[in-house]
Amino acid sequence: MELFYKNVFCGIISVMKIQEIISALELIAPNAFQESYDNSGLIVGDPNWEFKASLICLDSTEAVIDEAIEKGANLVIAHHPILFKGIKRLNGNHYTSRAVIKAIKHDIAIYAIHTNLDNVRNGVNEEFADRLGLSKKNRSILIPKEESLLKLEVLCPGDHSEKVTEAVWKAGAGNVGQYDRCVFSSEGQGRFRPTGTANPHVGQLNKDERTEELQLDFLLPIHLQHKVLQAMRAAHPYEEVAYFLHPLVNSNQDVGSGLVGELEKSLSVEEFLKHVKSSMKGQCLKYTEYKQGPIKKVALLGGSGIFGLEAAKLAGAQAFITADVKYHEYFEADGELLLVDIGHYESEQYTQELIQRVLIEKFPTFAHLLTGLLTNPVKYL
Repeated sequence: MELFYKNVFCGIISVMKIQEIISALELIAPNAFQESYDNSGLIVGDPNWEFKASLICLDSTEAVIDEAIEKGANLVIAHHPILFKGIKRLNGNHYTSRAVIKAIKHDIAIYAIHTNLDNVRNGVNEEFADRLGLSKKNRSILIPKEESLLKLEVLCPGDHSEKVTEAVWKAGAGNVGQYDRCVFSSEGQGRFRPTGTANPHVGQLNKDERTEELQLDFLLPIHLQHKVLQAMRAAHPYEEVAYFLHPLVNSNQDVGSGLVGELEKSLSVEEFLKHVKSSMKGQCLKYTEYKQGPIKKVALLGGSGIFGLEAAKLAGAQAFITADVKYHEYFEADGELLLVDIGHYESEQYTQELIQRVLIEKFPTFAHLLTGLLTNPVKYL
């Protein structure tokens, strides 16, 4: 049954573009945070299409597209990109091409929010940790992301430093972990000569000038570079702003793969495994032997996350939960921790509810539906 998607409130019809939904999602999970191999973003469709309703899923299969058609949703939001590897033909001979062809035929957009949602706080792994009941205190990123930060240095006259600083902060710079409004300032003397058609804030044409200035240093995430620079220029008195951007190798403690946290109380290995299976509605668990006592500190990484095993050991975790572990990779646990493979779908299944909550909070007068289909391709006997 098709939904009535143009919402009437106080006699006013709400009309919105798909781009507005995309912008809201990328505010919490910027595309810049996806991994290099990923394909997050708008895969099918036009961002300027009028938004009707969304259908949220883990996998945008052909059956999900059929469901979107039936329910009148013209935006399918999936965790996994339907087009992930290179594709050369859309001829209906593969499940991905059939889904894409049907979506195009019915003017349905497909959007994926994959590793960028994995890599942010309050994303996939935070939802995983919440379901497991890990304490919200002292949670931390398991593998902080590198090369995602910049250092901005800007030279500014002292009497405008507060205005520039506030503008840069407001644009998103100056956050370091749990601290915000961070800046380092140092005093110095600037020297310059205005020439040609310059209109200097300080000094006269063709005359050497010296002025006391402050150097303001900020940390900023790389995806906010243009927004921060725009705000800096708007607040700065100089027509030619002297600034420097430096890429940093520092790890971003708020962005990256997996999480580490603690249970409210220690559990025996048997109790812990039962707790994981129950909390995550698992059909079965695969795990290694562990004889070093109860489990309290837990590392987790939704999806195919065995690459986080060594980081889990270094973090002092007694258990590491992930998915898609290969036979020989289980040996790498080496009795140092309990390695648990919960299943790929099982580790990410609650991502759908997470996306729905975000959209309902932001756009409460529109329909944001969860798929009624189980898209897990793995069956258990």
